[in-house]
Amino acid sequence: MSVRTDSPQNSHRAGFACFVGRPNAGKSTLTNALVGQKVAITSNRPQTTRHTVCGIVHRPDAQLVLVDTPGLHKPRTLLGERLNDVVRTTWSEVDVIGFCLPADQKLGPGDRFIAKELAEIKKTPKVAIVTKTDLVDSEQLAAQLIAIDQLGRELGIEWAEIVPVSAVGDKQISLLADLLVPLLPEGPALYPQGDLTDEPEQVMVAELIREAALEGVRDELPHSIAVVVEEMLPREGRPENKPLVDVHANIYIERPSQKGIIIGPKGARLKEVGTKARKHIEALLGTPVFLDLHVKVAKDWQRDPKQLRKLGF
Repeated sequence: MSVRTDSPQNSHRAGFACFVGRPNAGKSTLTNALVGQKVAITSNRPQTTRHTVCGIVHRPDAQLVLVDTPGLHKPRTLLGERLNDVVRTTWSEVDVIGFCLPADQKLGPGDRFIAKELAEIKKTPKVAIVTKTDLVDSEQLAAQLIAIDQLGRELGIEWAEIVPVSAVGDKQISLLADLLVPLLPEGPALYPQGDLTDEPEQVMVAELIREAALEGVRDELPHSIAVVVEEMLPREGRPENKPLVDVHANIYIERPSQKGIIIGPKGARLKEVGTKARKHIEALLGTPVFLDLHVKVAKDWQRDPKQLRKLGF
């Protein structure tokens, strides 16, 4: 199932690989595992990722820039249509496409729909990545590998590799990087050593707040939540050895009735969101943070072009 060419000794490779797949296929968790740090937010809710996130893997022989994309799905809103456009634009521009297929779910219409689109992209190498292998036994895994190989044959896709991985169990993660690197073009590093993402800090902070807000809310709410960081500034007059960053952010929902769900009884839920988010933001920024959160209604923002622009989509 592998087609590989050995790269000349001492050559350096650098390029972009994107992870595509239907919602909740494990793309963001895989991106974080390869980078070795959280750069993409994760959730057990489908369609958590709303824009492309770059994670950068530095190696002596290569720099692998991973682009995590939203899950390709049948859109029900203008936001959904825009997310699908983001995916298609991304995979037309990268050097390698990683198609993520969960080991614990049989191939379905959504996988076949994406595979058909990938079959139209002739020149870009495609790697089938079987995710979540920690959730299945060896028999189920073997059946999934055979099904994916067969899907490729049916649609005329020649998989450069078919790789089973578990981001949670850290199984075959470094092997995946080893297999992606030879498919990149030769060239110098694209980002400075030490950079792990090209995401602006303000965007990452907003995403960390949204991740915290997503935890434990009702099924219909996740896609109604958007976060905008209005201001992020070092507090003036603080001693150099005791810095503090003030972060002021708004959590937007679509209907007034959803406000109570986010805020919770006597503000308990919002306080919990703030505590969780602040911990991750402080780890990201490397400094103590004062986090000021407000919940606002942006009526039906997922369907309103003006609101979508305002919220950064």
